[in-house]
Amino acid sequence: MDALDGLLRDALMTTATISLPILGAAALVGTAVAVLQAATQVQEQTLTLLPKIVAVALTVALFGETTMHLLQHLFESATAAIPALTRW
Repeated sequence: MDALDGLLRDALMTTATISLPILGAAALVGTAVAVLQAATQVQEQTLTLLPKIVAVALTVALFGETTMHLLQHLFESATAAIPALTRW
């Protein structure tokens, strides 16, 4: 049961580590666009979507290699834990 707890903790930490930079970039860009729209009183919905997509794409491009290393480590941990998980 300890192996499963450790594996679940590692999976949750990996998920948080991967998603927080992407969510942070989208939130920052969304806030900046909202302030700009409020200041200029231009309420076009398409203006909010494109900068967020660009910010998320740039964040994925910048952190993609690190993300793949984290996922590789999680996969290796999960495959190494298989014998401990299948023991009765």
